[in-house]
Amino acid sequence: MLTNQLARKNSYVRIWILMLILLLSAVAYADRSILSMSGSAMKDEFGLSAIQLGFVLSAFSWAYVIGQIPGGLFLDRFGTKKVYGITLGLWSLATLAMGFIGEFASGLSGALMLMFGLRFALGLIEAPSFPANARVTIMWFPSAERGRASSLFSSAQYFAVAIFSPLSGWLVSRYGWEWPFFVLGAIGLIALLFWLGYMNEPRKHPGVSARELRHIVDGGGLVEIDSLQERKAKPRVSRQLVKKLLTNRMLWCAYIGQYCVIALSYFFITWFPIYLVQARGMNILDAGFATVAPALFGFLGSISGGFISDRLIQRGWSLSWARKTPYIVGMLMAASLIIATGLNSNFWIITVLSFAFYGKGVAAGAGTWAIIADTAPKEAVGLAGAFFNGFGNIAGFTSPILFGVIVALTGSYGIGLIFVGAHCVVAALLFLFVMGPIERVGEEQPSAESAYQQQGNQHGIKTV
Repeated sequence: MLTNQLARKNSYVRIWILMLILLLSAVAYADRSILSMSGSAMKDEFGLSAIQLGFVLSAFSWAYVIGQIPGGLFLDRFGTKKVYGITLGLWSLATLAMGFIGEFASGLSGALMLMFGLRFALGLIEAPSFPANARVTIMWFPSAERGRASSLFSSAQYFAVAIFSPLSGWLVSRYGWEWPFFVLGAIGLIALLFWLGYMNEPRKHPGVSARELRHIVDGGGLVEIDSLQERKAKPRVSRQLVKKLLTNRMLWCAYIGQYCVIALSYFFITWFPIYLVQARGMNILDAGFATVAPALFGFLGSISGGFISDRLIQRGWSLSWARKTPYIVGMLMAASLIIATGLNSNFWIITVLSFAFYGKGVAAGAGTWAIIADTAPKEAVGLAGAFFNGFGNIAGFTSPILFGVIVALTGSYGIGLIFVGAHCVVAALLFLFVMGPIERVGEEQPSAESAYQQQGNQHGIKTV
């Protein structure tokens, strides 16, 4: 009797797992973005030039890119819970250490070396975080829910900025530039306890009902990818598989699309608050609050993108166009940030950037990590996510450096905004004219996911 009741009971553990990776993603983004809030005060205290600050702002991404492939291999080899937990603890300690630079730095060169070194360490340690999120999504969610799931953890950057930018601005203005690092480091260590206490594989999680597990499996969720048996049984990553990941036209368009999205993200979390302070005359507290509107609109756009994409699939669109259409439209909307170069009112600049970041959120929610969840080879989910995130995050160091160089050479933030906006147009054109159909790489036998899609065809749901 009790067994039958449990079998009929429906649980929603996957939703709480999603909330957990949203929390961890928000902490990760906050850790990498708070330097932009403390940056003006640190620049003044240590005498950094715009170019030097640009290199410090880019240090995270140099290491983040370098760490992607090792991080992806670690995930495929040791599993998501262990790798994510260890890295979360270490990157929180690295964030805490940033607050002590003033105690140990001797002069400009010493401060510059410590800043760059700690930000580099933070990027290296955080490298597996978003490939890990992709693994959790593939493990815990059926195909028809992955767009929404991916859009939620992708939206963490806006969620983080909306909450932590005002908090960081207040901490800097009230207590000094060190305090955002102290607070965020402590929050990361608390989040680690939640991760270790709640995360598990679907089949081993005590809260998952038979009904929810069946829903995940029947819908194409790869519930076994993190199990010890599955990881040991996996063949070694072959040269042929790596070649597929590096030569596939569809994937290269996804990589470049992610690069262009990241270029916008890093403008927002690095130079945007500094632009508001130095070019628009805001104080640091006002700049912190001014970032809230674009962040909230970006968050709403990201949620909208995932919802629209999944809804289009349910309404009969092919997987390819359900993922690509919101991305293309969203990136063209994001290109409107170029309009801000001709505006004098801070209100209208924030309004235009809010619209642009709504569009960018739509694109990211529908056409970035959701595509990797739909296309990654099952035997190398972590590695595929690492290639995608690694190539994309090259923009994390090229964009801050080039923006800093443009400002230093021209004295104009407007030209920098045009540089950022051009990425949007390039990405939209690639997805529209070059990408081709979206399909899983290296899949020769019908999977549970393709069987689910075939079942959808019987009910009038088109698939690629």
